[in-house]
Amino acid sequence: VCSTVGGDLSSRIAALMLLTTQVLAWSPAAHPPPVCSTGVLPEPAAAAAVAAAGAERCARLPAVGSRGGVARAVMTTDPPIAVPGRMSKLERMRSRYGVAYEPEGGWAPQEDAISYADLEAGVGDIASFSRGDSVTGTVLGFEPNGVLIDIGVKSSAYCPIGEAALEKPMRPEDVFDLGASYEFLIVSREDENGQQLLSRRKILTVQAWDQVSEMMAADKAVEGTVAAVNRGGAIVTVEGLRAFLPGSHYLPGQNPPEELVGQPLKVKFLDVDRENNRLVVSHRKAMVDQTINNLNVGSVLAGVVTAVKPYGAFVDLGGMSGLLHISQISCDHISDVASVLPLGAPIKCMVISQDKSKGRVALSTKTLESEPGDMLKKREKVFEEAEATAAKYQERLEAERKAREEAAQDVIFGLESVFVDEPADEADADAPSPEPAAEN
Repeated sequence: VCSTVGGDLSSRIAALMLLTTQVLAWSPAAHPPPVCSTGVLPEPAAAAAVAAAGAERCARLPAVGSRGGVARAVMTTDPPIAVPGRMSKLERMRSRYGVAYEPEGGWAPQEDAISYADLEAGVGDIASFSRGDSVTGTVLGFEPNGVLIDIGVKSSAYCPIGEAALEKPMRPEDVFDLGASYEFLIVSREDENGQQLLSRRKILTVQAWDQVSEMMAADKAVEGTVAAVNRGGAIVTVEGLRAFLPGSHYLPGQNPPEELVGQPLKVKFLDVDRENNRLVVSHRKAMVDQTINNLNVGSVLAGVVTAVKPYGAFVDLGGMSGLLHISQISCDHISDVASVLPLGAPIKCMVISQDKSKGRVALSTKTLESEPGDMLKKREKVFEEAEATAAKYQERLEAERKAREEAAQDVIFGLESVFVDEPADEADADAPSPEPAAEN
């Protein structure tokens, strides 16, 4: 091969092997032509040597079977080194073996080849979310302890059954519909499978606090469900949130009984504190507002004496407390209220005035007496005839009102006649008196 190399056959073979190694690592742009021990080989000679060595190596390589046929190794003709002095692993393999894979019959023409730009455009941007982000997802399927949700990432997310609602459901199918979309909150990072955990409960909790805040601002009565009863009061579920009902705000003089558990209860909000997770409600306030809105002066109500004071007695009117002043108990003088109205005694009384804005009601039993002093002598008779006596009292008040209106009209008509007659008198006074007739 190299005619300028002298010596025996083994020396010539060694020179040929050295020449082949230099030719495989040769780059025309960065390296001078390969040399042998006696001088520089011309490029045609180097190319011939490379071709001969590559053909001999390819002939010795076995064929590799594949599904599409038989693969064979061919010599590479591209420059193997991109950066002179620094070879990658692939470039090192090419420089060492000088062969590359080629299927039988050669490579098919790449007419419909997809470029990296086309691939990226087809795939599009893959969404990614962090913990604390709010997303909208679609229910893909149910599992015994949770739900698989599609949120538009590479892997489906998972919502545990404990995070599916404000109150843990028995099954995920009870709160989710297959194929429906819901709003969730990301509560974890991706695990080793690229899956994230979601929470529906946190979203609903924020919405529930917003609702109860608006209800308290509007002073609106809502219906809750009693979840538990204790010595201090009761736990009521309102809009999915747990609220505390103090015993003093159930009914005057009463604590919530055990039979109330699971029953609906009308309440109003006393305190809504989202930061401290505190919610306080009152059943008494809801009942007072409901009663006072339907209350009219002259109505007869049944109640129970809950407190006795020197100046009168407080009466529970079904959740609302009214004051029965000592001067309104009877037409006769009373020195001791407790002797007439003992604590806990049932009573009937009439509403004589009310202040809806402050929730105050003034009561009277004196107006229910048929005869002065009946509250001291015949109290049971007063309560039995309370409605009839109240009706007569209302008729008497109505007659008195009409009499006052008629008297006022008479006064007005009298004043009008006075003011109308005065200008006529003045006009007559100003008119010239008639001259006496002339005497003949």
